[in-house]
This record gives sequence, C-alpha cells and structure tokens, in this order.
Amino acid sequence: MLRAPGPPVAVPEGALTPFLLERAEERGGKPALVDGTSGRTLTYQGWADGVRRVATGLAARGFRKGDVFAIYSPNVPEYAIAFHAVSLLGGTNTTISPLYTVTELSAQLKDSGARCLVTVPACVEKAEQAARDSGVSEVFVFGETERGTPFGSLLAAEGHPPVVLIDPREDVVVIPYSSGTTGLPKGVMLTHYNLVANILQTAGVLGLREDDVMLGVLPFFHIYGMTVIMNLALHVGATVVTMPRFDLEQCLQILQQYRVTFANVVPPMVLAFAKSPLVDKYDLSSLRTVFSGAAPLKENLAEEASTRLGCHVVQGYGMTETSPVTHATLVGGDRISGASIGPPVPNTEVKVVDVASHAELGSNEEGEICVRGPQVMRGYFNRPDATAAMIDEDGWLHTGDIGFADEHGRFFIVDRLKELIKYKGMQIAPAELEAVLLAHPSIADAAVIPLADEEAGQVPKAFVVLKSELAPAEILEYVAARVAPYKKLRSVEVTDHIPKSPSGKILRRVLVERQRST
Repeated sequence: MLRAPGPPVAVPEGALTPFLLERAEERGGKPALVDGTSGRTLTYQGWADGVRRVATGLAARGFRKGDVFAIYSPNVPEYAIAFHAVSLLGGTNTTISPLYTVTELSAQLKDSGARCLVTVPACVEKAEQAARDSGVSEVFVFGETERGTPFGSLLAAEGHPPVVLIDPREDVVVIPYSSGTTGLPKGVMLTHYNLVANILQTAGVLGLREDDVMLGVLPFFHIYGMTVIMNLALHVGATVVTMPRFDLEQCLQILQQYRVTFANVVPPMVLAFAKSPLVDKYDLSSLRTVFSGAAPLKENLAEEASTRLGCHVVQGYGMTETSPVTHATLVGGDRISGASIGPPVPNTEVKVVDVASHAELGSNEEGEICVRGPQVMRGYFNRPDATAAMIDEDGWLHTGDIGFADEHGRFFIVDRLKELIKYKGMQIAPAELEAVLLAHPSIADAAVIPLADEEAGQVPKAFVVLKSELAPAEILEYVAARVAPYKKLRSVEVTDHIPKSPSGKILRRVLVERQRST
C-alpha cells in the first residue's frame, strides 16, 4: 500500500459552501468567474451575494434540505451561484450535460428525484418537456427568456437564507452520474466532506495561486470541471474564464486575451495544442501549467505540447466516485515521465491488486488500482448493490483500471478493466448504446466496443445481428437521434452472432481482439 509522499492535509468538519465563502468578502471586487465570450464578470463579492440571495429565493419557494435541484447548462458564471445556493440550503445538486436529449434528461431527473431545474435559453424547450415527463415543478432559466422562470427573480430576493445544520460526512451536496466500472449511469452521492477534502487534497499538489487565471472550458456538470476548476478556484481565490464548449480558435483567443496561466484540459485538447498550426498565431506565453485529466495522456504528446507551449504539461487521475482526484503530478516538482499520473494526493491510500486473486502486488507489477480516502463517495444513489460491488468491506474502491506503481511510488495506467468508452474524457456506457440498438425492430442483438481514435481517445463501434435488412447508415442515424452527440456511434459492423459467456455476458474483449486483427 502506498500513500502520498508529503504530510496529510487537515480537512475541516464543515459544509462546503460556508468553507468557500470564508474569504469571498475580503476578495471583494476581484473577478471570480468571467464569461470568456462576452467579458461579463462575476466578482467574489457578487458571487457571495448571489449565493445568499438565490438561497433566500429558493427557500421562499419551499426548497428545503434534502431537496434535489438539477443544473442543465453549459458553463456560465451563474452556474457557481446556483450550485452553491442549493448547497447552502442543504439541498443536493444533480448536474446534467446540456447535450442530453429529452429522454436522457428525463431519466436523470426521475432517478435523482429532482424538484427544480435551471437551464439556459437554448435548452429550455428540452428542459420543459423533460420536466413535464419527470415531475419537476419549476424550470428556471439563466439570462433573458420568455419561457420558464427567470433565474434573475431568485437573484432579486431580499432577506437572509435560513440557517441549515449540515452533517458534512452524511449530507449529499451533489449527485453527478457515472457508469462506474460497467452498466448504465448511476447517481454518485458526494458529500460536503468529500468535496472539501478533495479541494484541499488537490490545492497543494497543483500549486494553484490566488493570482492565477484559469481556463474554464471543461464542463462544470462533470466532476473534473466542478471540483478542480470551479470549486478549487473559489477556494484559492483564482479567476476562472468560462467557455460554453471547446472550440480551438476561440479557446486560443481566450488564452491570449485573458492571459490565462493555468489550463485544465483533456488529452484531445493537448493534441490540438501540440499539432494545430493555429497555435502559432497566438501569444500563449502567460501559460504556466497545462493539467490534463479524465483520460490517459501519452508521454510523447505531453512532451511535444510542453515544448511547443513552453510550460509544464502534466496529468492526474481520478473518477467521479472519488470527487475526483486520487493521483496528480506535483506541478513544479521533479520532472517525471509524462505518462505517469503521479503519486497519490495527500490523505489517500492506494494499492495494486491481482485481478483474479485480489492479492496485493509489488512495484512494477500490473493489476487493478484500488483507492481509499476521504474523497471516496458515500455510495451510489439508491443502488446498494452497485455500491457493494465498487467499494469493499475495508473501504477500498476498485477503480476498474489496470496500472502499476514504480519503485518511486509513481503510478501509471496501462489498460481499462472496466467497459466504459472514454470519448474526449466523457464516459460512454456500451450498455446504454446497446439498449438503444436493441429497441430497433430490425436488430436482434448488439454489442458496442471502443475504437482507438487519435483525436478523441476512443469512439464507439457497434456489432449488430440483424433480423431484417438494415443499412449501417440507417443504424448510425437511428442512434444519433436518441443520444447526446458525444455518445453517437462512429462505426457499425453487421455480424452473424455476438460472442457471449455461458452466463450470457457479452465478451467484448473477443470483439476488441477481432477489431485489432483487421
């Protein structure tokens, strides 16, 4: 078993939002979040006032401790107000990709038991339809809108929010959804203590400073953007420049215009920084650190990007179920292999075990990585069976990733035991796509596997057994109309049968090997 090389950090027994509000007033007019495209700025004082006003407005509408509030929005400065107003009241956020279809959105709203929802004008039609389908009582809308309830009406609330007692180790502040190691998306219960712990575990390792300007393009609905960008910045007093989605040229313009110093990214963005001729048109000399996560980063790519940008390019590791960070390369520390995810962050224990026997392995021996620490989730929402399969009786969370630790305690990921497909850092559950395929009357059986892709990391490919004639292009269109754009199939192959175990489990590795041999 290995631990972080440095001393542990002290984690206070307190609620998340009061912890972040402690120094907001003294930071006053310093920009907290800036809309990168418009320049609209939310100061630290404005954020603190907004959180309290919106909490007051929600309480006046009957929103209470334990109620669930859905955020269905791209990154905007008000995201941090909505999230922390709910948190201050002891409510639970559930964060949702704005790319989700009505069906996907409805499923998460129903499963989480969301009472209210906030979105942006571009998504309000989908939001209202899903709200009707799932019993959500009110839809709020950021910005100018003729539909729904303006979020501004909450910001206009007078008075003070009620004082709510929060048990930081038990009360859940957010339920993002993750597929875990397999299967359909499940709600991940993260407590106030989980998030406060991971903010403090990550802060020292990343070396983030109060004078840093951070790139806020990774989505706040995803645990990486939520914790490592939005909440970590609010803790240290940095400024986040938000973008609603990644567009390379727009991103480069923002890096230059706002003199961004710290960019949290995913590997496809590192690839663009390393390869695109557009990069040479912009002054990126302000960049001090590029930190990659959500999917493995190849060593040669990290080095190529670092040389071109003239800054540190390092990576870390984590998952939604661990709030997310469990490993990170110390920014500014001794130079190590760019392929390493680094040592464990403070207060985290890690071991590598044999996949079959679960016996603990030694240095440079490959096995499943298991972690234990204050950032590990309380469990899956209403899924004790899935929780028990993920976290053992001794509190070890089994990540489903294969890796090893070298003799210096630095970890490397080499393979994925779990079935998830990682497209540009986003999770795609094969089982979810298979369910969509099997709903088609002409498809008898289906299996989905990952294909390696230089730009995206992985893309989904389907093998299908047909009942009647159906063109691959028709299958691609059918699935694309029913899932978020990042989940759509990129390839379809018709086959005579899907290989399965005696128990009926799809043998994806057989299909993966078949694909590699073609």
